[in-house]
Amino acid sequence: MAGMNFTVRSKGDIIKAIEKYGFLPYFANSVEGFSIEEHIQPKYWFGSVQGAWEWKGPIIRETHCAYGKFFEHKAVYVSREWFADLANYRRDGYDFDARYDDGLARYSDKQLYDLLDSSAPIISKDLKRLGDYRKGGNKGFDTVMTRLQEQCYAVISDFVYLTDKYGKQYGWGVAQYSTPEKFLGDDFAQNVYKRTPQESYERIFEHLQKLLPYASDEQIKHLLK
Repeated sequence: MAGMNFTVRSKGDIIKAIEKYGFLPYFANSVEGFSIEEHIQPKYWFGSVQGAWEWKGPIIRETHCAYGKFFEHKAVYVSREWFADLANYRRDGYDFDARYDDGLARYSDKQLYDLLDSSAPIISKDLKRLGDYRKGGNKGFDTVMTRLQEQCYAVISDFVYLTDKYGKQYGWGVAQYSTPEKFLGDDFAQNVYKRTPQESYERIFEHLQKLLPYASDEQIKHLLK
């Protein structure tokens, strides 16, 4: 498994890489070669044919993997096999209510998390409307949502294309959010805290060492912090 050796020419190539490697960042990051961006043929990145941007929603739906800003504030696909450990480590063993009760989460985070938990799955546009995230209203939606993803209390569960009055799709896919508990179901909920957070961290760290033998321990720690 040492090293990442794949080329992206299709949606299926990304799905195979997620299943093989467990962690697959979308964009280039501080570890060279550890991203779809660096392994995809250019015409499938920003080209005239359907490519990685259009495949994001179908990949999430078909694999039921976790997708969100998990490494360095950037998007990552994480297989179901590995996401419970990542969530356990990032949550430090806390569900969100316990984190908040212990004073480890901000009120702004609780507001958005509770709204998401009661409304998921929900596209970002509708979540912002329900939470009054607008000029003159609540602020910081993107900052809080990124933090909830990094702590693994929120995931992107799909990308939805808006339609005009004629039913024609337009624009980029809009992120649909959910909680891991609702998106991944009982399999996740029953396994997320089965190890200690430290055990989960060590398990992921050792996996990434094998996956990225050219990366230093400090680089891997930086990804996981």
